[in-house]
Amino acid sequence: MDGAPRVGEPEPEPEPELVLGSSLCIITGASRGLGRSLAVVLAPRLPAGSHLVLVARCGQRLREVERRVREAAPPAGGLRLSRVEADLSGEEGLRRVLGAVSGSQELDGAPERLLLVNNAGSLGDVTKFVVDFTKPSEVTDYLALNFTSSMCLTASLLKAFPKRENLHRVVVNISSLCAIQPFKSWSLYCSGKAAREMMFRVLAAEEPDVRVLNYAPGPLDTDMQKQARSETADHELRQTFATMHQEGQLIDCEDSARKLVNILLRDEFQSGAHIDYYDQ
Repeated sequence: MDGAPRVGEPEPEPEPELVLGSSLCIITGASRGLGRSLAVVLAPRLPAGSHLVLVARCGQRLREVERRVREAAPPAGGLRLSRVEADLSGEEGLRRVLGAVSGSQELDGAPERLLLVNNAGSLGDVTKFVVDFTKPSEVTDYLALNFTSSMCLTASLLKAFPKRENLHRVVVNISSLCAIQPFKSWSLYCSGKAAREMMFRVLAAEEPDVRVLNYAPGPLDTDMQKQARSETADHELRQTFATMHQEGQLIDCEDSARKLVNILLRDEFQSGAHIDYYDQ
């Protein structure tokens, strides 16, 4: 979730008529919020022979997302769909994801596109200020899910699908205004988002053939936003979120997902760039 307290909606933009090539797409944090909406929006744009891998910790919610995806893109359309129940903060979760994609080239032929969307993450403890975090394990555990997992998963997939002719590799980091602007009592979230964004900017510099995008989805109407407006320690920020909810200023997840898909389809962004939902 992008916690940015912004007001107003961008003008609707026409959807590009392009479709993605035969793809291996992995979406983490796919059981709820933006990840769930992105799976539903993206699936119909994937041609026959593509493989969509949905990753999350909650298997029950993943099954519900699978049902919605199959309604949006029926199996008759040739889309292969996999669910991976995994906690990405540990090595076992990483192995499960790699296992799910290991047969993609053998079963479906070499994909024309690898698309990884690093969406999994958590808000962290927003009831505390910086001076309250005195236990190293609390910070380490947070970063394991919100930074380390995305770095190691990205690296592992890029090694599993190395540079070759006719393979378009794209990595998306779901970022936030919090990656570039401080929010009181959100030190864990802001630090994790800032670290992730810089890591992906470094990746863009190191691997010029990999297309890297840091996408800030805007203030979404999600469970995380509900947590933000009820638990945030900073009174002013907590009230801002409450007002946004009361006045209908939150963004629908599917609207933001469509914006992201359109950006990817147009493929005009500078690799490593930070693009916000509100950017024209």
